[in-house]
Amino acid sequence: MAKSGIEWTETTWNPTTGCDKTSPGCDNCYALTMAARLRSMGQPKYQNDGSPRTSGPGFALTLHERTLDIPYGWKVPKLVFVNSMSDLFHPDVPLDFIRRVFEVMSETPRHTYQILTKRSKRLSLLAEDLVWPPNVWMGVSVENMRYAFRLDHLRTVGASVRFLSAEPLLGPLPNLDLSGIHWLIAGGESGPGYRPMQKAWVRDLRDQCRFEGVPFFFKQWGGRTPKAGGRELDGAFHDEMPDVDAAR
Repeated sequence: MAKSGIEWTETTWNPTTGCDKTSPGCDNCYALTMAARLRSMGQPKYQNDGSPRTSGPGFALTLHERTLDIPYGWKVPKLVFVNSMSDLFHPDVPLDFIRRVFEVMSETPRHTYQILTKRSKRLSLLAEDLVWPPNVWMGVSVENMRYAFRLDHLRTVGASVRFLSAEPLLGPLPNLDLSGIHWLIAGGESGPGYRPMQKAWVRDLRDQCRFEGVPFFFKQWGGRTPKAGGRELDGAFHDEMPDVDAAR
């Protein structure tokens, strides 16, 4: 378990690690940079460089069987980001392994699990083959309008909470169809090569959420470091979350 610095969760659980780039939102992936650092430190989960689709050192898609049992040992309820260092619906993750992850989540209902993917088509294709317990939230990343189709895939999924992560937000997302969406997170990119986010893009998302009654969470402006630009939008923090009890 790792206590997370991600503002919208409490801890992370990585039954898989590693990934590869699939869209522009991946260009400055924080997990890729972190994996290289952890590999150099000798962390055993980040020593696999063997995949032909590896994006960088230590970031080959790897299944971690021993990690599956970790949530059973957490006695206090937690908000858990699943696969902060990977994508559970990556094509190299077998359906059987995904089912085992879902079994663990189902058998630990005291925790609330947040899954986020860019592989929305595979998510939609596999959704009917999975049992969706009420403590599992499912989200997709949409960095610009070209990838808004991921929301259509997400709407086919029977999760109790379906959410959109507009991070890194790389362009405006006007007139989104937020039907069936229960939460929206927005944030700017961070790191040495970060691409600046415009205030108008964020304001528009906030206003769309207000109009549609969707909770809005503004994570960060971004910059050379995640905290460089702060978290306030027009002088206020926006930390709205879905109603967990209602979702269950």
